[in-house]
Amino acid sequence: MFAFMHWATPEERRKLGQARRKQVGRQQHCVHNPKARQTPALALLERSMRGRVPALIKLKYELMAESPFGYFRGAVPVMAADLAVLPNAGIIAQLCGDAHVRNLGAYAAPDGRLVFDINDFDETIRGPFEWDLKRMAASLTLAGRASGHKESGARAAVEQCIARYCGQMRDFAEMASVDVGRYQVHRLGVVAPVHEALLKAERATPLHTLEQLTEPVPGASDAAARRFPGEAGRFPGEARRFKEQRPMLSRITGAQAAGVLAALGPYRQMLEPQRQHLLTFYRPLDVAFKVVGTGSVGLRDYCVYFEGNGPADPLFLQIKEEPDSAYTAYLPDAHPEHHNGKRVADGQRAMQLQSDPFLGWTHIGARQYLVRQLNDHKGSIELEDLSGSGLQAYAEVCGELLARGHARSGDPQVLTGYLGAGDGFAEALATFGALYADQTEKDWQALRKSRKASAKT
Repeated sequence: MFAFMHWATPEERRKLGQARRKQVGRQQHCVHNPKARQTPALALLERSMRGRVPALIKLKYELMAESPFGYFRGAVPVMAADLAVLPNAGIIAQLCGDAHVRNLGAYAAPDGRLVFDINDFDETIRGPFEWDLKRMAASLTLAGRASGHKESGARAAVEQCIARYCGQMRDFAEMASVDVGRYQVHRLGVVAPVHEALLKAERATPLHTLEQLTEPVPGASDAAARRFPGEAGRFPGEARRFKEQRPMLSRITGAQAAGVLAALGPYRQMLEPQRQHLLTFYRPLDVAFKVVGTGSVGLRDYCVYFEGNGPADPLFLQIKEEPDSAYTAYLPDAHPEHHNGKRVADGQRAMQLQSDPFLGWTHIGARQYLVRQLNDHKGSIELEDLSGSGLQAYAEVCGELLARGHARSGDPQVLTGYLGAGDGFAEALATFGALYADQTEKDWQALRKSRKASAKT
């Protein structure tokens, strides 16, 4: 068999990347043409609301109307359509799909250490690698504007992000392939915005989540005091339940809660045996509906509160509805998974160095869900963290982590062959980022006008 197969050499793979420059030159990535839109932005947003919880659609629009960056977070379907009409290099990698500055964050690795990486994969899919970079470029520009930077400072941040991506990819092309898969970024703690996220993650313990999201069942504190005399305040109570914080958090009971708990059966079956065993030590105590993020508002998102070895051993699992990626319609050869929860979990594992040990998927009726831990030592950045020198330092981190994700799921030789050693690609992406940020601001204004008009009618 081997005698008839051709195994491409590193040089051949690199030349394949170089040949892709004829399809789309690196400097051509600066182009954004709003007139090429085949469907208006507001119509694309309206289409994306189909199937969502009707009572939450207004909330999603309100969150998007708060700021251009808020709009950007919720408008992946718009950008997916805009990217699809542009020429691409045809170099495929696993896409985060929603690469923006707030979709990187800190979380606990399986061994308990805090790590910082890309941490949102709802839109993940295999597609043209530059789509992630273009979304990140627009994100950095919008974040720079929101955090008080001049246009030149925002542009410099994008250029540094893309230059770091290219430089890191060149390094990956020279490394042993197995080392690429386990490459760690060691300097993250010295970057101020990342340091702040890691501090938040350190404080976000399961007991902190317990305090934030739950409350004692009436009478439980008295029962705990009787059971643990002289230890008042040490234990969170024998019985707790989710707080009512509508519309963001609300308890569900009866048949609806039973349906959510039933979904844990198929979820447990897809876990690795050691994870299945660990989960047997936790019993579910309560179920809630939770509103999360901006892009996900309106999708069905459930939280299950478990208890292990007593009240001080809580576990929270999030069961999050996953529709098709916004990019699916524009990638007919992408072979999307038949289960979108699995799509997200597989994409996350492909790009992340270490992933949630409870990551999995399930279904409730015909709807597909991702399952993961909720708020287990998680911490994200705020736009305010990007003031001053924070933006450019953080931009380099974004570039390095995207490069690692694409190298793990794509081919560093092909990517390096395409990217080369010059600055043209970074400069083109900085121009695109500014143009798309301008377009986002116009789309945001159009959304605000439409909401005001609908409020008057």
